Amino acid sequence: QVQLVESGGGLVQPGGSLNVSCAASGFGFNGYQMDWYRTTPETERELIATISRDSESREYLNSVKGRFTVSRDNIKYLLGLQMNNLKPEDTAMYYCSVELSGIRYWGQGTQVTVSS
Repeated sequence: QVQLVESGGGLVQPGGSLNVSCAASGFGFNGYQMDWYRTTPETERELIATISRDSESREYLNSVKGRFTVSRDNIKYLLGLQMNNLKPEDTAMYYCSVELSGIRYWGQGTQVTVSS
């Protein structure tokens, strides 16, 4: 079955960096756009980054543009999100996600906390 497993979250100081990853299995990873979302107790999930199946197209939420970089490895079935110059408002649970035949699948999420 489809599995998405995030890792790499943690506590980081403002201005710091963190890299989170998502290991995918159970579907043809290299045939689908992949997405990163985040959510907090106060907000609904928001789409923060997408990457096309061939990595040619990458799009970002305005508030993370220039600080976050999404990447993928179509051989290892890995999705990555490099986050630089982190801000307290980036504190959230981060999820990778894929839509297959109209059904959206989610990982369990990884918590990122930005605090001094």
